[in-house]
Amino acid sequence: MAGVSMKGIKLRIRSMESTKQITKAMEMVAASKLRRAQDNVTRSRPYFETLYSTVCEISGSSDAFTSPYLEEREVQKSLYVVIAGDRGLAGGYNHNVLKLAEAEMSGKNVTVLPIGKRSVDHFRAHGFEILSDVWAQAGDLSVSDCFTMARELCKRFLDGEFDEVHLVYTNFVSILVQQPSVLKLLPLHGTGEAGDDKSETLYEPDSETLFAAVVPEYLGGLIYGALCESVASEQGARRTAMDSATKNAEDMISDLSLKYNRARQGAITQEITEIVAGSTVS
Repeated sequence: MAGVSMKGIKLRIRSMESTKQITKAMEMVAASKLRRAQDNVTRSRPYFETLYSTVCEISGSSDAFTSPYLEEREVQKSLYVVIAGDRGLAGGYNHNVLKLAEAEMSGKNVTVLPIGKRSVDHFRAHGFEILSDVWAQAGDLSVSDCFTMARELCKRFLDGEFDEVHLVYTNFVSILVQQPSVLKLLPLHGTGEAGDDKSETLYEPDSETLFAAVVPEYLGGLIYGALCESVASEQGARRTAMDSATKNAEDMISDLSLKYNRARQGAITQEITEIVAGSTVS
């Protein structure tokens, strides 16, 4: 019985050592991807800030400035762009952002534009109307993909297909903290409140036309920035989850090794006892 028990424990130790190697490798991969994702976040911010200041300057150029992108209207149908991960094993990353998205959509007539395989699978399984699954792989999206997406959203908003557009993503705070967030993309709100002084810049052909051209670029920058934040959040959450899994595996290996040594010691003691007993009988 002791021999069988020792064999079983040894197999479990080998299994846990294999699991530890896998989780450690995944942690290292996530750490490497996290560094690249953080670099992308840092590089994307200046571009977004420049676009934002431009939008504010144009919309605040005069009191008479108007644009369909600024007009609030009765909401009949909403579009939600939801960014989640392509894979699991990232702690609560996917669950938290998808839970927030469903809470925000509750009671509304919505269409979903999912980004990331987990987002596509989730909303398809729950019967939501999906606008497109073209951008199903979040990790493969580029800046140009985000601009293409933004132009499509602007066109559908101007055509009246949707009365508001929201973006649900995960804001990267730190490796240990990722905050699911909701950002209203359209209609734009408050961009003309940059200051009381009206701009004296002359726009050709006019500020409204230029504003209409800049807004899709501005939204593309927003989407790309949110994508970078989400990818960094996913890798941060996965690194933390794999680090925790590695430590748990180490604890289990230590516990199993202790049990194995006790079982081995018990088997040796029993053998010695049997030998001594045999000698006494002889």
